[in-house]
Amino acid sequence: MTGLSVAWTTLTGTWALPAALMGLVWGIIGGALPGISASITIALLLPFTFGLDPTIAIIMLASAYVGAEYGGSIPAILIRTPGTNSAAATAIDGYEMHKQGRSGEALGLSLVAGTIGGLIGIFMLILLAEPLADIALAFTPPAYFSLGLLGLSVIATLSEGSMIKGFITGTLGLMIASVGPDPVSGVTRFTYDSPELLGGIRPIVVMIGIFAVAELLSQAGQPPWDRSSAQTRIKLPSLRTLWSLKRSLLLGSGIGVFEGVTPGAGGTVAAFLSYNEAKRWSANPELFGKGSPEAIVAPEAANNTVAGTALVPTMSFGIPGSNSTAILLGGMLLHGLQPGPMLFEKHPDFVYGVFSGLVMANLLQFPVGIIILTPCIWLVNRPKPWLMSYILALVLTGVYAVDHSLFDVALCIFFGVLGYLMRLFGYPFLPMVLGVILGRLVESQYRRALAISGGEHAIFVTDPISLGLLIACALLVSYSLYTTYLRPARDAAEARPESPSTN
Repeated sequence: MTGLSVAWTTLTGTWALPAALMGLVWGIIGGALPGISASITIALLLPFTFGLDPTIAIIMLASAYVGAEYGGSIPAILIRTPGTNSAAATAIDGYEMHKQGRSGEALGLSLVAGTIGGLIGIFMLILLAEPLADIALAFTPPAYFSLGLLGLSVIATLSEGSMIKGFITGTLGLMIASVGPDPVSGVTRFTYDSPELLGGIRPIVVMIGIFAVAELLSQAGQPPWDRSSAQTRIKLPSLRTLWSLKRSLLLGSGIGVFEGVTPGAGGTVAAFLSYNEAKRWSANPELFGKGSPEAIVAPEAANNTVAGTALVPTMSFGIPGSNSTAILLGGMLLHGLQPGPMLFEKHPDFVYGVFSGLVMANLLQFPVGIIILTPCIWLVNRPKPWLMSYILALVLTGVYAVDHSLFDVALCIFFGVLGYLMRLFGYPFLPMVLGVILGRLVESQYRRALAISGGEHAIFVTDPISLGLLIACALLVSYSLYTTYLRPARDAAEARPESPSTN
């Protein structure tokens, strides 16, 4: 069967379309809740996909990602509280338009730009994912090890704050991944005679704790949200208005494509970069920060494009491009699918089914966005304690539903407290999550490579693909060291005034 016929069969003969719709609605509502990011929205949904067909489950999760990227703009515009990190750039001018009585216009621009950007992103995913996977079919165990190492170094070096802190949390994730049976010999490790740890620590427990529970604990210590927004009706832009905004729309989508296929960048980087570039090329840059439509179109097109293109490295190489795709990667592993080049060879029905589901999710985003706006505004205006307690109950119920284990619930709370402390002291989440997800892959491929070579580590540099990836890893770490330590020191030295000479 061809890709098109597989996609059509998936849409017409399975629950793919309802799953895309349900995931999209869930994502928009989750994105519209202040403090609940796209990654948390997906993490909350992940336990409830357990037991579903893998294709249907991943369509639902990916559609939630699509919806959350749009939904985050709703509170950003109405209460200047971004629902997702990538909506922070939208809040700058979106809230200004809200104060000017142009809330409906801002919401309409966000919806249309997000829909267009999302369709561009899924088109680029379909165009790029399989060719890159075909190239990756030449990968051997040493190459897979080096690829996993590159994925860990990319995320660690591009994490917020100190690069050293990124490596510390990445190492912690690798330590968590080592709990349980050895991937080659089967010998149990670090279980401390606990029967609950014999199978290891589920990545889903770590992800929900580190993202959702930690966020709830953080929100508990912050002041209530400003709930002054009134009921607002969406106002869609005319074709003439869209044509006048084409430059910002294309800039945002183009940057979204580039940032999405770059592991570790994500929608937040794309949104702010698009905002800056739209201002640079705008005929009216003085309006930015005062309610410019261009300042909404560019970042919204960018972060919605990233929702599609970030899946390119995730599906082709098994390297997540963002927090949200790290959760999606965990979802694929939960359903017995190993992202990477062999995914396209062993499970083509799954791949084309996901593509078709994402196309429908992006097409449905426009009508669903119009219909769901009113209940989303109602949710945004609920009291903060009411929302936080409901979400916590949902989180713990979802964790328990995976394996009916109270031990997993306790672990989730433990990792939530750990995540809160990491946030408090400026330690990034993503390296730890990637360490948990990629740790087993890196370890197993390392052991297999040494088994092939008879214990000789030279196999990692004699394999050409492995050598190239290791060089890329070294270059990336070197560049990060330069930008983090050497360049600031040089700039500070150049900025320091010269002391007057003495006679």
